[in-house]
Amino acid sequence: MEMNKSASGTLNLFEQTEKSLEEIRYWTWSELMEALKQCQDLFRAANSSGILHKRLDSLVGRLALASEASPCPSTSSPDSSGFRLSCDTRSTGSLKNSFIRATWWFEDFVELNPNLIEMVIKSMISQKFEHVILSRFLFYYQKSRFITATSDEKRKITETVVDMLYSLNRDAVSCKSLFGILRLTLNLNISKCCRNQLESMIGTQLDQATLDNLLVPSRNGTNYLYDVNLVLRFLKSFLGRGICYVPSNRLKKATSLMDFYIAEVAPDPCLKPSKFLALVRALPDSARDSYDGIYHAMDMYLEVHAGFSEEEKMNICCGLNYEKLSSETCKHLAQNTKFPSKLAVQALISQQCKLKNLLQGTNQPYPFIDSPCSSVEIDTKEKKDEANEEIVLYAGKIDLLAENEKLRAHLQGVQWRVLELEKVCRKMQTQMTKIMKSRLSKHSNARSLPRLC
Repeated sequence: MEMNKSASGTLNLFEQTEKSLEEIRYWTWSELMEALKQCQDLFRAANSSGILHKRLDSLVGRLALASEASPCPSTSSPDSSGFRLSCDTRSTGSLKNSFIRATWWFEDFVELNPNLIEMVIKSMISQKFEHVILSRFLFYYQKSRFITATSDEKRKITETVVDMLYSLNRDAVSCKSLFGILRLTLNLNISKCCRNQLESMIGTQLDQATLDNLLVPSRNGTNYLYDVNLVLRFLKSFLGRGICYVPSNRLKKATSLMDFYIAEVAPDPCLKPSKFLALVRALPDSARDSYDGIYHAMDMYLEVHAGFSEEEKMNICCGLNYEKLSSETCKHLAQNTKFPSKLAVQALISQQCKLKNLLQGTNQPYPFIDSPCSSVEIDTKEKKDEANEEIVLYAGKIDLLAENEKLRAHLQGVQWRVLELEKVCRKMQTQMTKIMKSRLSKHSNARSLPRLC
């Protein structure tokens, strides 16, 4: 292998190597590794002649036999540090020894270049190696090689590692380690295909991420504090074929994480309303049991963007589901001057509808609510506050678990009060209709006067 790498020397090298391949099964592990490293300098010639594949097959076959001879390790998750053994022992020493037996070859393979690593991993996959072990090695390889690599070498290493990770089972790849690679690639000009593979792997495991993982700084050229578009792409990968294919427990974790994320990015003064609303609506309405967290995030967002018009505020608040707001949140909304006054009335009527359906045991929609963004104008603030206090007061006193006679009598009184409130709402709507008609008729008869400026 140390011959001159001229054309004649290379030919002579291959002739000698072909003869030695007949005795390759008698080679030691060190001899196999040394021969493989030497092939790196003659990668194209060795690859085209088939010599490289024979040595790789011999190396991986030797590794497979060594793994079968020792207790077979496996992990319940890629993030866990312990191993389950085929034997009965569970001592710390046995777990440590099992980990060493499963990963003793890591250090030897680190010296191979990305092209050989790709071939080795593909061969190991075909030999049915544990995917968890392979993913651990790839992360180890990337971390070890980055220490002395140049920018171009880092890009090549990252693209190779991500491509090999993408070929493994999703549950065998650590979500935490994927975010580690993602942050390292922020300053690397990796290919679009590699970036899409990395984002897809992270997106499918979004429920395992943390808030710190998602707070990725935005790229150069954007004013956002955090990369909101990246998180939206994560959500798209997470939902995949549709929400019906996502287990409910995973969906709840992802929804809770998204609510925390929205609250974290809401104070960003550069975050556009369209992006904020896209985050709110990225998950379907059925994914959330409560919209209290979204309301508080909107509260912070409107506080930072106090210059929005009423129309802009209404568009943002269309992301709220008033039926999934708690009584305390509705009370806060009714008194919150940052929100349009129309929304306070909608929240109160929604709570009234919820209370009425609760008392009657029905789920029929309230007759006066057309849509979440329907407008009902009430200029009398005192009546609105009084109605709000009454609804929240009675809603808070309802205890569904108690079925004694005193509670039934109390509920009948509350039901009577709800009917009275309905009458008041009808009168207000009739008055508002008359006022609007009169205003329209006056405007139609009045002349248009020139502006002073």
